[in-house]
Amino acid sequence: MTVARLQRRLAEFASARDWGQYHTPKNLAAALSVEAAELVEIFQWLTPEESARVMARPDMAHRVEDEVADVFAYLLQFCEVLGVDALQALSSKIDRNEKRFPTTGTGHSME
Repeated sequence: MTVARLQRRLAEFASARDWGQYHTPKNLAAALSVEAAELVEIFQWLTPEESARVMARPDMAHRVEDEVADVFAYLLQFCEVLGVDALQALSSKIDRNEKRFPTTGTGHSME
């Protein structure tokens, strides 16, 4: 499955339900924020150790996967509407971050 194919499936799904009218950049950005908050909610009161083991619990793993899917779906729809190539945008951002945060050889580039 490619990003382009997923975007096409999402666009077809929305079109078949006449949801395109609601998929404005503003609405999609808001929906993305809400879904990201729902992902955060799963981890909100877990200790760092519990959060690292969340996928070992089937009930929690299912919730995490659903929220990740929701976040990814809204992000892809947002990019589709605005004509953003998400993979290119990410690659460019990594390039900029590599220049902005060069390694020091210690493994702690924030020092």
